Amino acid sequence: MIQIKSPREIELMAAAGEIVGRTHVEIVAPLVRAGTSTREIDQAIRDFARGEGGELLFLNYHGFPAHSCISVNEEVVHGIPGSRVLKDGDLVSVDIGVRKDGFCGDSARTYEVGEVNEVGRKVFDCCMRSLAAGIALAKPGVRLSDLCGAIEAVIRADGLGLVEKYVGHGIGREMHEEPQVPNFVGPTFDRFDPELRTGMVLAIEPMVNSGSGDVKTLRDGWTVVTIDGGVSSHCEHTVAVTEAGPRILTLAPGETWAY
Repeated sequence: MIQIKSPREIELMAAAGEIVGRTHVEIVAPLVRAGTSTREIDQAIRDFARGEGGELLFLNYHGFPAHSCISVNEEVVHGIPGSRVLKDGDLVSVDIGVRKDGFCGDSARTYEVGEVNEVGRKVFDCCMRSLAAGIALAKPGVRLSDLCGAIEAVIRADGLGLVEKYVGHGIGREMHEEPQVPNFVGPTFDRFDPELRTGMVLAIEPMVNSGSGDVKTLRDGWTVVTIDGGVSSHCEHTVAVTEAGPRILTLAPGETWAY
């Protein structure tokens, strides 16, 4: 069942989302540089979010062992922070989820370390443009399949790998709620294709690979990597459907969405 949020609940989600946005802008962005380990970034995320009264959603979620997901280059999603040290040219996706006062915010951003090659830049740019295409259609009266199809169209047009195995989702009191938000139009929409309504909140999150969209999970049971060793980008925002149009809840104060 899709949960419709009241204006008050959306404000509470915005407060959680603000912590996520500030964590990205104030903590992660300065740390994503050559010589920093992914564990250092994760620990800084933990300290900042907790200091702001947030509960980190990923820690112990089905046994996940860290406070954030940090995925580098060929890692698509669910990368476990550890001893890996970032180097110039890396493409790094950092996914953060926070609950505050009973409501959740979830956002992934991709960062460039130093000078990223042309392939990496193309993947990152495509992921951001596909996310923007999806966000633009998070409006009342739009069919979910149209939103998902807009994401797919951008990725297909660029000839890049669209990851179909992992999808976006509704979000609210729980990190994962109905409906699922695929980054493509598949047969599931033949059975269930809801019309977006004011008060729905979606975590929209395309994942784009430089080669094939196929992925596999490593022996750690979490880290998802490209099947062919290509680089990947993961970009996500929590977005409320409002009468005034899409409202991104996971931006930092003063930050604008202009992609």
